[in-house]
Amino acid sequence: MRGYGQFCPVAKASEVLAERWTPLVIRELLCGSHRFNELQHGVPLMSRSLLAKRLRELEGAGIIERRRGDDRRGPSYHLTPAGEELRPIIDGLGGWGQRWVRDGVSQEDLDPRLLIWDMQRNIEIQALPPHRVVVRFRFTDVHANLPRVTWLILDPDEVDVCYRDPGFDVDLLVEGHLRVLIGVWLGDLTFAAALRSGELRIEGPRSLVRAFPGWLRRSAFADIERPAKALPAASR
Repeated sequence: MRGYGQFCPVAKASEVLAERWTPLVIRELLCGSHRFNELQHGVPLMSRSLLAKRLRELEGAGIIERRRGDDRRGPSYHLTPAGEELRPIIDGLGGWGQRWVRDGVSQEDLDPRLLIWDMQRNIEIQALPPHRVVVRFRFTDVHANLPRVTWLILDPDEVDVCYRDPGFDVDLLVEGHLRVLIGVWLGDLTFAAALRSGELRIEGPRSLVRAFPGWLRRSAFADIERPAKALPAASR
């Protein structure tokens, strides 16, 4: 039986929201992803067929609506008022996870695709120079089945992610441990501390190297204070 067989509102809500991957799909919609491929960038381990199934289920539950445009790119997906009302719930879930269960992050959880995708939608566009900047990331501690190299294409009015060489000259090279850059992203340490440790380095013109950390907003959960017992040794 798929349902819980209870009239309790918690049970009825869980029948919709507690399905595997569903909270992450809603997270992506809340972060501004609307196209199918955009959504899949945020859940790269989710199969396309399962993502399509979850979108149909969310549409049937009245949480999202599917819109067809005139650009022939396929439908776009948008939260309904019921879906928007989930924002504090998803934010609260993330805040609780940042505060209490981050110690459970394993090597298998470190996916460079999610990090770079999250970074690209949190770039301070206004801080970018008036010309294209191509940033190449190379991580030395990822599994063989994950991309070790990714690119961010920073244009003054648009930011793109590439998992294959886009063919542009590289302006900045960010190289080192994925775990360390994720630590910076989640607020465990500063960019300066990561660079001093030698586990992360940036190469390129000095002006761009200095400016790069200022282009990146950190995770929305980075400023959430964690209990002292949960802090990593490097942060104590």
